[in-house]
Amino acid sequence: MHPSIRSTVTTFAALLLASCADHSTAPLDVLAKQDKVAPQATGSPVVVMSGLDSPRGLAFGPEGALYVVEAGSTQVNGPCVVVARGSNCYSGTGAITRLWKGRQERIASGLPSYYNRAASDIGGPQDIDFQGRGNGFVTTGWAANPALRAGLGANGSSFAAMIRVTPTGDWKIVADPGTHELLSNPAGGPLDSNPYGVLAEAGVQYLVDAGGNSLLKVIDGVVSTVAIFPSTPIAPGSFPGPFVSSEAVPTEVTRGPDGALYVSTLSGVPFLPGAARIYRVVEGQVPTVHAAGLTQVTDHAWGPDGTLYVLQYASAPFFGGPGRIVRIATNGARTTLPVALTNPTAIIVGHDGALYVSNRGNVASVGQVLRITP
Repeated sequence: MHPSIRSTVTTFAALLLASCADHSTAPLDVLAKQDKVAPQATGSPVVVMSGLDSPRGLAFGPEGALYVVEAGSTQVNGPCVVVARGSNCYSGTGAITRLWKGRQERIASGLPSYYNRAASDIGGPQDIDFQGRGNGFVTTGWAANPALRAGLGANGSSFAAMIRVTPTGDWKIVADPGTHELLSNPAGGPLDSNPYGVLAEAGVQYLVDAGGNSLLKVIDGVVSTVAIFPSTPIAPGSFPGPFVSSEAVPTEVTRGPDGALYVSTLSGVPFLPGAARIYRVVEGQVPTVHAAGLTQVTDHAWGPDGTLYVLQYASAPFFGGPGRIVRIATNGARTTLPVALTNPTAIIVGHDGALYVSNRGNVASVGQVLRITP
């Protein structure tokens, strides 16, 4: 990935699911107990979690609680290493917070995270998904050449990685997509690894590497490449500056209603409206475009009726304008929900039909999770 993309991708977005692990469901009776909010007008957001440090991915756990991963804060608690832009400094302030029966509680802290002052980047836990109890799989970002992790000493190996977090908050590294990028560089170009979205299924985890422009598969800790995603050409004269193409920058992977994998892309510099896509991926085949003409997509989620909800981080070049939610019906019709968001990073659908969104996902202490009736 281009150095300027590396620094901006990490300014956003990061789960507990029962054995199905599909980023989408929680028992309706649990949600009724948990939220206890008055009926909402369509699109009207209600804050259900607050005071979060750079909130990213969301999921419902086996017991029905809502979980969010926090990338961390601006604290520096360890060494720094010079990267393409500025320095990644060890912070160790990543966390997981749970909403259960109306109570917000941080249930894991001290997870790998870094702060880059020059780039104003907070990187750490990006996404989480669960495969049964006690198996919370979390991706950790890096947004740089993975060889540079060694500059953080013993803590370095916990970045550009996938970790497993237990109910007690303990964790260990279970896969190393950063080393996979070093050894194989699936999409070519400069070495860069920034693991982002993750999908945990029985015996296998899928994750997207936003830095490596790839979809990866992990079985028993062994990482392999499933697909790579191409850059999108930029029409000459359509935007000022020396921009000829926009990299894919994949952000999330889900299992669609048809059984295929689906991968959303942010798009790279200059982050033009309409440059982001949703790809459909069947293993062993070249990815196909499922939905184009989207903008800066950080996440997507499926409704029970097959509706696709697409979360857009911003609406103008270089992250200008409000974030949006685009609803894509099964017939392809699109509707933009009437709600303006601030740098949203993740979305999930509950059995109650409500959308849950990580908002203000690029800053510490003021992050939120919103509940929105579509």
